[in-house]
Amino acid sequence: MVDYTDDITPSIAVLREGGLLIYPTDTVWGIGCDATNAQAVEKIFSLKQRPSQKSMIVLLADAHELPKYVAKLPENIIPLLESFTTPTTVIYQGAMHLAANAINEDGSIAIRIVQDDFCQALIRQFGRPIISTSANLSGQATPALFKDIASQLLDGVDYIVKHRQDDPVPRGASRIVTMDTEGQLVYIR
Repeated sequence: MVDYTDDITPSIAVLREGGLLIYPTDTVWGIGCDATNAQAVEKIFSLKQRPSQKSMIVLLADAHELPKYVAKLPENIIPLLESFTTPTTVIYQGAMHLAANAINEDGSIAIRIVQDDFCQALIRQFGRPIISTSANLSGQATPALFKDIASQLLDGVDYIVKHRQDDPVPRGASRIVTMDTEGQLVYIR
């Protein structure tokens, strides 16, 4: 197991203070903040120059945390999520206990249970979900590698995680799904 202390400790300090960080996720590099802090979420919208009507993804370390943030979960969702081998973001109705500006206008929220060791450690030690939005300006291409992140974004956050900055393997976005009324997955991306 890799020791992430040099990144986890300052990342948590930034998250607790309502700051922003750039960090590697189980998919692409993301800009993150405390998903329960509306002022921090607003900072991300401003930094990315992203319309506030566009919702963002929330990351959790464990599927068993979902009932804290989703009012009515589909039956058998936790075993289904635990069976995924591909990073999968699920859109749920009835978001709760998250920053209001992180929740879509229709009350839905996109949540991914991370499979990445660093992200799991960060979220578990922070004790709250974190926002994840790709580390790019709104409308720009998602950077495939850390070196592709715009300097404007790097300069606009409070901490940049060092872990995986030299990773030469580009990662893609997660698949995004929702569930129909029969509980079947509907693939959006």
